[in-house]
Parts: sequence; C-alpha cells; structure tokens
Amino acid sequence: MHRTARSLVKKLGSVSEITRSEALAELRLMTKNDEESRLIIAEAGAVPYLAETLYSSSHDSQDNAAATLLNISISSRAPLMSTRGLLDAISHVLSHHATSSSPSAVQSSAATLYSLLVDDSYRSIIGAKRDIVYSLIEIIKRPNSPPRSIKDALKALFGIALFPLNRSSLIDLGAVGALFSLVMKDGRVGIVEDTTAVIAQIAGCEESESEFLKFSGVKVLVDLLDVGTGSSERIKENTVGALLNLVRCGGGGVMREVKEMRPGAVEGIKDVMENGTAKGKSKAIALLKAVEGGARKWDVAV
Repeated sequence: MHRTARSLVKKLGSVSEITRSEALAELRLMTKNDEESRLIIAEAGAVPYLAETLYSSSHDSQDNAAATLLNISISSRAPLMSTRGLLDAISHVLSHHATSSSPSAVQSSAATLYSLLVDDSYRSIIGAKRDIVYSLIEIIKRPNSPPRSIKDALKALFGIALFPLNRSSLIDLGAVGALFSLVMKDGRVGIVEDTTAVIAQIAGCEESESEFLKFSGVKVLVDLLDVGTGSSERIKENTVGALLNLVRCGGGGVMREVKEMRPGAVEGIKDVMENGTAKGKSKAIALLKAVEGGARKWDVAV
C-alpha cells in the first residue's frame, strides 16, 4: 500500500491533467474504502497537492480533492492542519459557493472543517479565520444553497461555536440573523434541528442578548417550545439550552421575555424535563428554576 500511495501522490505532480485526474479519483476511492490508507496517503505527501487542487477550475478534480481531504480528516487531522495554506484553500472553495465552486466540493470542504473541529485544539485556529466563518454564514443565508451545503455549513458553525471566544465573532459576522431566518423560513428535515444547535451555543456569551432581542430571537425560541408547534424533541432540547444560556449570560431584557412565556411553551419545557436526554432534563430543570423559581410558579416537581 505504501508503494501505491507514493506512486499516486507522484502522479498528482504530473504535467498531464489526465494523469492527475486519474490519480485523484483513485485516491478518493482508496481513502473512502480503506481507513488504513488515509494516514499512509497523507504521510506520502498528498495533502499539499490536494489543497492546491481545491483551486482547480475542473469540478471533477475539485470534487475528488475535497472528498479525499474529508476522508483523510476523519482518521488523521494533524497532517491537514500542519499543511500551510490548507485553510486558505478551503476558504477559497467556500467563498465561491455561489459561483465557481462545485456544490459537492463546498459540502466536502464544510464537512472537513467539522471533522477538524472535533479536535478542540483546532477550534480557536479555525474560528479565527473570519473569511471561513463569513463564507459559512453566507452559505446558510443564500436561498438557493443546496440542503446538503446548508447542513454541512451548520455543522461547521456548530463546531466553531463550541469554542466560547468564537461566539462574539459569529455575532459580529451576522450569524444570529441568518440562523433565525433559517428557523423561520426553512422547514426541511434536520435543518431546524441543526440550526437551533448552533443558536444554543452562540447564546452562551455576553454579546448574545442584544443580538437575540434585535431579531426577536427569544420569541422565536419560545414559539418552538410551544407544544402546539410540533417541534421535534431535539429542537426542544436545543431551544431549552439556548434560553438557559441567554438567561445565564444576558440581562433583564431576556429575563422579561422568558418570564412572559405562554403556558404552551412551559409545557414544552416540562416535556423536555420528563422525556428528554439526561443533559436535556438537567437544562430544563435549570431553566425553570432560573425563571422566578420555576417549580413554585408552574407546579413542576424538580
């Protein structure tokens, strides 16, 4: 396998476009089907070539390079993050999502970011690349973005938001308005679940209160909790987490709006407390306690 990997990587540097294309297709297949091949191919020096190919005008080459990088990142993140210019190449693909980049390459590039963000030591590095963050937000804002591109962009934004110091940058770059617009306008399966997961993370910073109030975010979240809305359990858990973070990090404006929750929304919190995951239950209890000693006001046993 080592010999095959070295041979294919050597072909990536060929002057023949056909030779390069064939090698890219073969590397994509190998890294998809053989987990052990990923590190071997990375150690053979493939990553710089793959990163450079993300700038290609050929959609086939761009697709294969992006998919191969994604496959390698699942098993071996360090070779990617140690390659100079890799994040710039990914940024190039994402920033041209509406023009020259192929949709598949955009999706693979966003998914690669999410894979890299699993390692918490990379979250501050990727989050500091404002061009990447901006492009991810633009993808979810664009009405014509494919659902897969939106979902992969949301997952990358979630990974970025897991690092607390990235949250204010997300707010500065317009993430909150884009996210709540998705919640209001996009009913596709999984989109609202992923969107509320990002919202819950961004809510956990001091800057979140004014931005959430600006976009009527608390009202939207309360509506999602209302049992009459028919939100999924995951949406309700994410919403409870978002409101709890807002209450903890925000001031009087958020607290006033949360206190005015309709009975249907309170029932939604109770539902999470009774039927949610262990983490969801604890957040629901904490939210009820945070709002005027919730247990006394709403007769909930905690």
